[in-house]
Amino acid sequence: MVIHRVEEQITDGTLSVGDRLPPERDLAARLGVSRAAVREAMRALEALGVVRAGVGVGRDSGTVLSSMPSEALTQMLRLHIALANFPADDVIEARVMLERWSAGLAARHASDDDRARLLDLVERMEAPDIARDDFNELDTAFHVAIAEAGRNRLVADMTSAIRGSMRRAILDSFYAHPDWESVQSRLRDGHRRVLAAIDSGEGSRAADEVEEHIRYAFSVLSWGA
Repeated sequence: MVIHRVEEQITDGTLSVGDRLPPERDLAARLGVSRAAVREAMRALEALGVVRAGVGVGRDSGTVLSSMPSEALTQMLRLHIALANFPADDVIEARVMLERWSAGLAARHASDDDRARLLDLVERMEAPDIARDDFNELDTAFHVAIAEAGRNRLVADMTSAIRGSMRRAILDSFYAHPDWESVQSRLRDGHRRVLAAIDSGEGSRAADEVEEHIRYAFSVLSWGA
């Protein structure tokens, strides 16, 4: 009840970031619940990154609404996606939709620093005899970096959550594939094509290249990369 009431007041605009919630005793009285229930609800909201509990007295005391950090949102989404056991096709289609959009945005909005970061990740994945674990981590970072370069924070967080939830399954697929070298070569080539399209500012081409890359990976692995 407490969490639902706070959610209602956020969505209808009554509460916003920086607002202070009523003291525990007042909130319990208003809702007709125990102070213990309010305390437990505040702990849950704090774990979700929705509120920040201050200590002491004065301006810094009390419970204040805070903007959820990207890390908190990404972690929550990643856990729920992993636990929900969505069909692989659903996850891949969601990735394609998000990453087509983010690649197109990156082609329009990527800065010189963004392009340099993407190039660095690509070159590190092309290192001779790179371990599959390291390739997987760099591949995850590459896809997230594209989303971040698009300057859409929500798309970046969702991309990071979906790719992160798949990381273990993707790595297992890397190890299980009988011809990892050829798969790795094709994935590297896909990265280069995506990066070239972003560098040239071709949004539609970047979107097509990242979709082809994801679908190829899914076609030869248990999951996509």
